[in-house]
Amino acid sequence: MIYRNQLITLAACGTMLFSANSMAAADDAQLARGEYLARAGDCVACHTAPGGKDFAGGLPLESPLGVIYSTNITPDLKHGIGAYSRDDFASALREGIRADGAKLYPAMPYPSYANVTDEDIDALYAYFMEGVEADDSQPPENDVGFPYNQRWGITAWNWMFADGELFQPDPEQSDAANRGAYLVQGLAHCGSCHTPRGLLFQEKALDSSEGDYLSGEVLGGWLAPNIRAGGEGGHGLQSWSEQDIVDYLATGRNDHNAVVGEMSSVIAHSTSHLNEDDLLSIAAYLQALPREADEDRQSASSPEDTEALLTSAELGDDLGARLYLDNCNACHLANGRGAPQVFPSLVDNSLVNAEDPTGLIHVILAGARLPSTPNKPEELAMPDFGWRLSDDEAAELATFVRSAWGNHGSTVAADQVSEVRSELPEDRITSEPVIED
Repeated sequence: MIYRNQLITLAACGTMLFSANSMAAADDAQLARGEYLARAGDCVACHTAPGGKDFAGGLPLESPLGVIYSTNITPDLKHGIGAYSRDDFASALREGIRADGAKLYPAMPYPSYANVTDEDIDALYAYFMEGVEADDSQPPENDVGFPYNQRWGITAWNWMFADGELFQPDPEQSDAANRGAYLVQGLAHCGSCHTPRGLLFQEKALDSSEGDYLSGEVLGGWLAPNIRAGGEGGHGLQSWSEQDIVDYLATGRNDHNAVVGEMSSVIAHSTSHLNEDDLLSIAAYLQALPREADEDRQSASSPEDTEALLTSAELGDDLGARLYLDNCNACHLANGRGAPQVFPSLVDNSLVNAEDPTGLIHVILAGARLPSTPNKPEELAMPDFGWRLSDDEAAELATFVRSAWGNHGSTVAADQVSEVRSELPEDRITSEPVIED
């Protein structure tokens, strides 16, 4: 490979003599570093189709422009990136420019990857050229209509929204926080989901110099919450310790919450494989990001009121409370706090309190499963209730949870449940259950 030949040439021209064994060890270290960085970038998640070979592309990515299929990034010479030079590879990552000069759609997070250092580009290139098995799969053509199929327009988009600058450490932050910033703003591209989007689908901020960065967004009905963990408030990640953040990224669960939705894939394929130092650095960076105080919102009941209601002898005509006792109480308990590291708390839960209740409705109807990770291999699951709850019942249950224990979510309507039910995958319940008298 080109990269190996460059290494051998440099070694031959140096004044030191390297044995074959030491050279192989250096190569192994470079490949291992590249594999680790590919994990940090979560490359496999987007570039692997269901049932396909790793990195062979073909995953359909729903976007406002249409369906974009991820590319083959194995070292196959015809359908992959095997003919890419190191500089071609760097241009694709940092600038979104293919080896043939065509522009990549910004579904590829090159505005974030622009931060990546030369050393890390070298390691990634070595890994994808020598550590990944070539595959000749050819992904389908993108299903993108006019005018978005005219890639020349991406030039203007890049000029407006992709700054293309390498990461610069903040001298006022600790080394750990700067390492975390490098990962979060760069390879981990957390802003792609957690930063609000503008009218032209651009991230409103690419780094922490602006308050919009990582302040939360809704994608496909799933909330990517505000993950700025600094400031004096007590909501969301502000109430999490450094270890809470590390636990969540490493295992998908902590004493406050458990992962659902698209973040499950990120945990499974990426963050659960990062070393503890990098996870601690990410936590330090997030805790250094202040957030604006959340608005004071009125709740229908306090934690004490809700617990008293659920443990009382009579629930009266409170259908939502009765449905909670019948379906949820065994795991999440009358106090709504569940069991640490096992059943997530529903109190001040970002998914429960989200302005858009779609994610919560989806979990009620279709259930959820925690990812298997190196430190927590067990796949704990919440069962689906779509088969037993009508749209009206699911709406009543969601409304109760969103207003109990001091939560402040709005009322959920039956037609919102019906819409989510209609969009569930075919292997999930897709029609209103039949309720017999």
